[in-house]
Amino acid sequence: MPTNSEVEMSPAEVDAHLSRHETGVLALARDDAPYAIPISYGYDADDRELYLRLVSTPDSEKREFLASTPQARVVVYADDDDEYASVVGVGALKRVDIEELTPETIAQYGETQRPLFEIWADDKPDLDIELYRFAPEKLTGRTVVVERDET
Repeated sequence: MPTNSEVEMSPAEVDAHLSRHETGVLALARDDAPYAIPISYGYDADDRELYLRLVSTPDSEKREFLASTPQARVVVYADDDDEYASVVGVGALKRVDIEELTPETIAQYGETQRPLFEIWADDKPDLDIELYRFAPEKLTGRTVVVERDET
């Protein structure tokens, strides 16, 4: 029978986890409707902020949720054999206007890894690429070790 050991991450371990990874899940909520999508992000450990580039089309559900300035959660997790680690950030997702960009924030967006290609059924001339900053009000992490019986 497996034995689990769960340990809360220190702030430094949370920062290291977010700095080491580049993908996660963004979950948004509006009224009683949830919405979750995979994301790529850049992380600034000094300010403890995530930087996201989000792409949507005019009729997308993503654009509807983003327009409502919803509460957000970002989950970044990793699975390495018998050790599982996850970090959860909770807070508001803020759209960044072009006028607010500085060389430092532009460098953070450069850390977000977009796929090298995207496949669309139809031509998408109205793609909207927006920049967002996620400064979580709460940022926690856990590591779980599963010790498996060798039988």
